[in-house]
Amino acid sequence: MSLANGWLFSAVVLVVVGGLIASAETALTRISRVRAEEFVREDRRGAERLQAIVADPPRYLNLLLLLRLTCELVATVIATLLFIDWFGDQGWAYAAAAAVMVVVSYVIVGVSPRTLGRQHAEPIALASAPPVYGLTRIFGPLPKLLILIGNAVTPGKGFREGPFTSEAELRDLVDLAEERRVIEPDEREMIHSVFELGDTIAREVMVPRTDMVFIERGKTLNQALSLALRSGFSRIPVVGENEDDVIGIVYLKDVIRRVQDTGEGVRAEPVESIMRTATYVPESKPIDQLLREMQARQIHLAVVIDEYGGTAGLVTIEDILEEIVGEITDEYDQEAPPVEQLQDGAVRVTARLPVSDLADMFGVELDVDDVETVGGLLAHALGRVPIAGSEAVVEGLSLTAESLEGRRNRIGTVLVRRTGAVEQDAVPASAEHD
Repeated sequence: MSLANGWLFSAVVLVVVGGLIASAETALTRISRVRAEEFVREDRRGAERLQAIVADPPRYLNLLLLLRLTCELVATVIATLLFIDWFGDQGWAYAAAAAVMVVVSYVIVGVSPRTLGRQHAEPIALASAPPVYGLTRIFGPLPKLLILIGNAVTPGKGFREGPFTSEAELRDLVDLAEERRVIEPDEREMIHSVFELGDTIAREVMVPRTDMVFIERGKTLNQALSLALRSGFSRIPVVGENEDDVIGIVYLKDVIRRVQDTGEGVRAEPVESIMRTATYVPESKPIDQLLREMQARQIHLAVVIDEYGGTAGLVTIEDILEEIVGEITDEYDQEAPPVEQLQDGAVRVTARLPVSDLADMFGVELDVDDVETVGGLLAHALGRVPIAGSEAVVEGLSLTAESLEGRRNRIGTVLVRRTGAVEQDAVPASAEHD
């Protein structure tokens, strides 16, 4: 065999080895820890080595990446030398060598082996696990050393395990798993939602201040109990001078326990006597960090503070969980028809009914700025968040908040009836929370 033929054979072998490494790399990334444990229980050949690899993927995948790049680059250098030997030291020889190696690398290393690695992930992973495990024992420190050098010359902190497995790649794997019907579409959306938790801040998931139900510090336990039953909330912020001065949280369980243990006479005590300390978080706090803190401190609700120190809203664990699993409802949540005529002449409408539809229905003018729904119209007339039983009169129409819906206990339906006289934004005493 001539020297040129020997170099050509070496280049072909390196390209083939690079393809095998690419196939093994793809297959290993598609095996989960659970599947590897199943192989061990089935006593499959190479299962123990595969289990060790999937337990610490960066250590092994970084080496495979290094070996694959080495094979491709060395094969390219050899091909260039062969073209120079065959056609002379001319510019087009270099270009031809580069063009040939780009095509060969793309087809034999980039496309074909990766396709095989995805189509036959389990057998290829089991077969490649022992040699990959052995190579890592020999060359293991080399990728770590090169990663350290790369991090040293790269601005910023760098990645201790290397930057090769990214969130984008994980997202692609999740999408591929859905395409292959390994997971359901809802599960894919849930996994993507977990990735997005770190990019979501408290302001985006909080209950805004305009939708919060407060109680003043001077109110009695009896008034707090009544407000909790009417609003449907078991935890209510306690305010001092105004809504920006949240001084604590009163819990319905604490109120009931105090009344039960002490007797009816305690109902006149102020709520601040049993309120708990409030937890405050900035509105820019990432919700993944907030969730961990709330779990560690065993708190369910936190008050969100804006950049000026005022109350922006409040956030609960359920608000964060809804970002992952979607809207949380319970057995009391039932979809009501948009409009329902009652026998006494009143009309039950959903709180989301447009104000213009209500005006057309009763033939009145309801032109209120920044109000689009019947629920918003009632809140505007009251000047505060409506709860069950709140009433207001607007343009001769009596609006009564009738029911709550959803986990946030927002008004679901409103009873509307005509009154004897036209009154503008009249709010009777029953609209007060106490």
